Amino acid sequence: MLPIAALLSIGEKVLDKVIPDPAAKAEAQAKLMEMAQKGQLAELEFMAKEMDSARRREIEIAVSANAPFISKVVTPILALGTVGLTFILFTVIIFVDVNAQSKDILVYVLGGLTSAMTMVLGYYFGSSAGSKEKTKQIDDLLEKK
Repeated sequence: MLPIAALLSIGEKVLDKVIPDPAAKAEAQAKLMEMAQKGQLAELEFMAKEMDSARRREIEIAVSANAPFISKVVTPILALGTVGLTFILFTVIIFVDVNAQSKDILVYVLGGLTSAMTMVLGYYFGSSAGSKEKTKQIDDLLEKK
């Protein structure tokens, strides 16, 4: 992954291409520097490294001839179980007559499962299609410079 200085350099190059107005560009650069000072860029860099590391580990296990079968299927089974259980609880809450005390507990558990399902979907499909498109646009802009 790129160090913070490289990220700032990339950010400035993107700003040169995306924001032609000098005043707006200067404001955007100031915000970029402020983010760097607050450590937000370092945090983003760390999160990107961590996700990349997890995905690479998953790929290495999946294609390894030496990895046991259970290692290859445990992550997908947990992911499918999380998604399936979330939809089952949605169905129970909507269609099954449950007493108020149990319904409160089910809603609480469903909130946790919904968060977990969001992470599962983000892991397997990326954070969003828009994010992938922005990354592609930034890469295209940097290649043109």
